[in-house]
Amino acid sequence: MALLLLLSTISWTVEKHLCMGRVLDIALFNAAKDCGMDAGLALLDDSSQLIKHCCDDESFTMQGQDDLNHDIFNLDFSQQVFLISFTTSYLNLFQESTDKVIVFDSYPPPILAEDLNILHQVFLI
Repeated sequence: MALLLLLSTISWTVEKHLCMGRVLDIALFNAAKDCGMDAGLALLDDSSQLIKHCCDDESFTMQGQDDLNHDIFNLDFSQQVFLISFTTSYLNLFQESTDKVIVFDSYPPPILAEDLNILHQVFLI
């Protein structure tokens, strides 16, 4: 449950670096590494090529939840009944049973009509 809460409240950012229509790098939470095309064009000192190059960066951000102020008193009656009954039945699973232990010391074993081990000749060796 804690993992689900953590994953739903974190903001996710995915960045992709595309060069000539192909994906070269994908990164979560940080910037994607470029292919070095910008550094190569900067060495040529051609300002027209710097504006129109073949590389592109795309990013997708999914915002997480910020409002986590849920109060039990805002639940209606049927939700409160369900929550209480579920909690009590769950907690009762972990209680030790107090069943009475029945001791068979005072009861004799049943009388055998025949000794089956000797009848079928089964012996422990």
